Amino acid sequence: MSQLSSEDSFRLNVLLNQNLQAVRIDEGKMVVHALTDKGEARIPLNPNLRDDAYVRHVKELLSTHVLGTAGGYPVFLKRWTRMGQARDTSLEGLLKLGEPEAVVAVVHAPGLSDELARRAWWAMPSTDNARRMLEKKAIVTGEMGKVLAEFLVEFLPFEENPADIIQSVRLVLQPGLIDDTVRQELWKRGQRKTVFRVGFLLTSPDDIPETTTPHPLHMQYEAVLDDLARENVLAAHLLKLLSPSGQQFLKTVQEVMKKPSNQDMVVSLLQAVQNYFYAVRPDDIARREIQAVLQCAQELCKSSSAASVQQVVDVAPELQPQLEAMLAMSLMGEPLVDPIFKSTNMLGSVMRKKLEPISLPMIELCETLCKVNR
Repeated sequence: MSQLSSEDSFRLNVLLNQNLQAVRIDEGKMVVHALTDKGEARIPLNPNLRDDAYVRHVKELLSTHVLGTAGGYPVFLKRWTRMGQARDTSLEGLLKLGEPEAVVAVVHAPGLSDELARRAWWAMPSTDNARRMLEKKAIVTGEMGKVLAEFLVEFLPFEENPADIIQSVRLVLQPGLIDDTVRQELWKRGQRKTVFRVGFLLTSPDDIPETTTPHPLHMQYEAVLDDLARENVLAAHLLKLLSPSGQQFLKTVQEVMKKPSNQDMVVSLLQAVQNYFYAVRPDDIARREIQAVLQCAQELCKSSSAASVQQVVDVAPELQPQLEAMLAMSLMGEPLVDPIFKSTNMLGSVMRKKLEPISLPMIELCETLCKVNR
C-alpha cells in the first residue's frame, strides 16, 4: 500500500505516464519538479509523514516505475559512478529517479549525449557537473557546450579552489566555446591570479593571447632548422621554442613558477610543461631528482650516439645551450615534486621555499631558452 497521500500518489502517477525526461526534488520546499517533452511541471507535495521519510517514498515510487524496483539508485556506489561506470543504456532512466547521485553518474558516463547533458543540466546545474560534461567531445561540439562554458566563466570570480579554477579555464578554452573577448578577459585575470594562466598553458600553449618577440637567434637559424625539421623532431621543437609563440609559453611558465599559490597549481604547471615538451622527451623514466634531469640532458648533448641531437648541433652550434635546456625541460614532471609534497599540505611562501631546488633550475632553463648564450 502506498505511503503517499492520495493526492500526491495520483498526481505523480499521472506525471509518470507522460513522456518524462528528468526529475528533481526540492526537499527543502517539498516540491517535485519534472521535465517533459511538453515543458516543466511542478508538483507540491503534501506529506503525511516526516519530510525525509516522505521523500524516500516518493523516490521509491519513481524507482519502481523507472527501474522496476523500489530499491532506487545505489547511492553508496558514489566512487564507482564518478569513475564513469554507469551503463550508457541506463542513462536516460537514471535522470528520472530524483536522486542527485544518479545525475552525477550520468554526467560522468562516457556515453553522455548532448540531449542527455541538457536534461542532466536541468536536473542538477553545478560547476562540477559542468566541468565533467565539458570533458566529453560530444558535449563540447553540441549545443550544451557553450551553455556550460558560459556558466563556468560567470562563476569563476566566485571560485576559490585553484584546482577548480585551472580546470574551468582549461575546459572553456576548448575551440568553439567562448569568443575572443572572453578569452582575453580570462587572460587578463591572470595578471592578478596567475592560476588562470595555467589553464592556457594546458589547453592552448601555442596560442596564448599575448604577443612577444622571437628569440634573438630565431631569424638567423630559422631557415636551417626548418630544413632539418622535416626529419628531426628536435629541430622542429627548438624552432618552435625560438618563435614568438614558444617564447611566450616560456615566459608564462616562468611567471607562474615564480609564485605558485598551492600544490595543485604546481602539479598542473608541470603537467603543462610535460605535455608541451613530450615530443622531444628521450624516455619515459620518472625522475624524482632535478640533478638527474639536468645530467641526462647534458649527457645527451655530449653523446655522439644521439644522432638527432648531433644533427642540430652541427647546423646550429650556437644553440647547443638552448638544445640542452629543451631536453632538460622535456624531462620535467610531477615525479620531481612528489618527494616534497607527499608528506605535507604546505601552501604559499612556505611551499615556494621548499620548492626552490626545483623551481629555480626550471626558471633558469626557461631563461636559457629565451636569451643568447654569452
